[in-house]
Amino acid sequence: MRCRSLLSATAALAVLTALPALAEAPAAPEATAAQAARQAFTYTDMLNANRLSDPRVSPDGTKVVYSVRATDMAANRGVSSLFIQDLNGQGEPRRLAISDGGANTARWGSDGALYFLSGRSGSSQVWKTDATGAAATQVTNLPLDVNAYRLSPDASKIAVSLAVYPDCDDLACSVARGEAEEARKSTGQVYDRMFVRHWDTWADGTQNHLFVVNADGSGDPVWVTHGFDGDTPSKPFGDEGEFTFTPQGDAIVFSAREAGKSEPWSTNFDLYRTNGLTGEGFTNLTDDNDAWDTGPVFSPDGRTLAYRAMARPGFEADRWQIVLMDVATGSKREVAANWDRSADSLQWSRDGRSLFVVAGDVGQTKLFQIDAANGAVIPITGEGHVSAVEQTPSGFVFAQDTLTRPTELFVKTFRGREMPRRITDVNPQLDARAFGEAEQFSFPGWNDETVHGYVIKPANYVEGRKYPVAFLIHGGPQGSFGNSWSYRWNPETYAGAGYAVVMIDFHGSTGYGQGFTDAISQHWGDRPLEDLQKGWAAAQERYGFLDGDNACALGASYGGYMINWIAGNWPGEFKCLVNHDGVFDVRGMGYGTEELWFTEWEYGGTPYDNPEGYERFNPVHHVAKWEDPMLVIQGDLDFRIPTSQGLSTFTALQRRGIESRLIVFPDENHWVLKPQNSLQWHNEVFGWLNQHLNKAD
Repeated sequence: MRCRSLLSATAALAVLTALPALAEAPAAPEATAAQAARQAFTYTDMLNANRLSDPRVSPDGTKVVYSVRATDMAANRGVSSLFIQDLNGQGEPRRLAISDGGANTARWGSDGALYFLSGRSGSSQVWKTDATGAAATQVTNLPLDVNAYRLSPDASKIAVSLAVYPDCDDLACSVARGEAEEARKSTGQVYDRMFVRHWDTWADGTQNHLFVVNADGSGDPVWVTHGFDGDTPSKPFGDEGEFTFTPQGDAIVFSAREAGKSEPWSTNFDLYRTNGLTGEGFTNLTDDNDAWDTGPVFSPDGRTLAYRAMARPGFEADRWQIVLMDVATGSKREVAANWDRSADSLQWSRDGRSLFVVAGDVGQTKLFQIDAANGAVIPITGEGHVSAVEQTPSGFVFAQDTLTRPTELFVKTFRGREMPRRITDVNPQLDARAFGEAEQFSFPGWNDETVHGYVIKPANYVEGRKYPVAFLIHGGPQGSFGNSWSYRWNPETYAGAGYAVVMIDFHGSTGYGQGFTDAISQHWGDRPLEDLQKGWAAAQERYGFLDGDNACALGASYGGYMINWIAGNWPGEFKCLVNHDGVFDVRGMGYGTEELWFTEWEYGGTPYDNPEGYERFNPVHHVAKWEDPMLVIQGDLDFRIPTSQGLSTFTALQRRGIESRLIVFPDENHWVLKPQNSLQWHNEVFGWLNQHLNKAD
């Protein structure tokens, strides 16, 4: 399959500078005669798509600033720019000139200035500009990179996160230690405790700690978490959502886990309040909960601290409860305790009477309003995947994507039943592409419980034809293949290539209640496999265009584990298999992965305390039954599922004489992120499918 070249970042940004505002959200595409004449959406279109993120509404509620990342394929990287858009429906989005020097993480201050991070001075520092974005002024000048920051309520102070050596007493010591490490001739790294490595990085002895600086540049930075043994924000994906100033700006509340000797098998994050801003210690606010506490947000009147909390220590996929803490007394209560959904994020309404929460819900990710007094829950958005929400005086700005559209911004008022109005169009080129029509269906799965899935018709579907099938299996395993856009596993790329798509949200998936999510733990190989088998049968019975004898199964992470499990426990069902970073030997995974809390929860303890739990659903025991051709893909920087797992899978296939291919990306982690590598990944995967499946006539 020949791939057309991608637009350059410059060309993409030129398009973005003159984007029209749309009147309302587009309807879901249908297989009409007009659509049939369109070129089908392809993975090159996906790689070329611009990526909108991080919307932030100005204090007066009149403007929103957001980031758009274009792809520079020649340079093999993304190029991000900041855009600003009026919320009154007038004018077009405008690219801020400060983007030319590099700008990200834009945040409005109560002083009306727009703050952002930039490396234009040689290191990542906080800068600021005004709403025109024409010129920038450097705010911080620290000797280390700022990796996250938050403004105080009056914008007079800034909390910054820096990677420092925790046993140092000041920044100068950390700088000197770092320079000494770079200068030494020997290369051996010595460890006395874990983490030795995490996600895709070997531990270097530094931790993320919080410092407070004056926004006017006066005085010295104050190390407010000095003496804490742990990271804030957490590694590898934490951000400023894990720490916040008190409403008076006189202290910081932060979420962190004490490292000690148990960090790799602990999920005991607590909320701490600094004793002022002088670096004189901190107080644990949630010591009563040994599970995860995070995301602190103060009510507008400052009397209540809301946060998200899990109940079961060691379980990273437990339900996120919403807890309210009385600041004066420390008493706590859960809100909407009977609402069986998990809060991904939360914020207070401006009047302090409600909380706005984003949560997965039966294949969608919606915005909900929860009454802070009685816990009543009202959905605000419908179909689609909400990824970010900002309030305005009259309603919301929210970022939303679907199976057929990358993220765009929408506005909606608090009251009324009107459809959200779309205000951005960062990918107008996709209007000319044909997408596959998706339909959600359900069936009785394991234990006769209702299980949901999606079937997607090929783009430019023709009635009466039989189509080959891509059977996609999501990772996590506590995840979901729902009505959302993805840049790594995008089902519409398969539909655009002429394949029908089937995706099953098996037991263990999120958005269907915590009991449904819990059902997979210590049951990786039986309950989900039964759901996949029954879902595959139900889809074929219901949708006559699926060619059940002409299908390939594909999965990554847990989905890759399931590919290995299918190879030995459902052999011959699929004409080919694709396994990306999948588990081959569960016991080896228990000793080789980095976040041990995951394997110890999922398999019922340590490998030596509960060996049966690691062997019961271990793919390694079923290799003798393997027969299906398999493509194996591995990122060499994947410390979650180490390279030995992928190599073992390929070794087993080759030793048994099964048609197989191995692709190793030395510079990728659990995901394939670099544009050229992603292009190669898609070329290989779709080439494998084209090789083994017969296309529709």
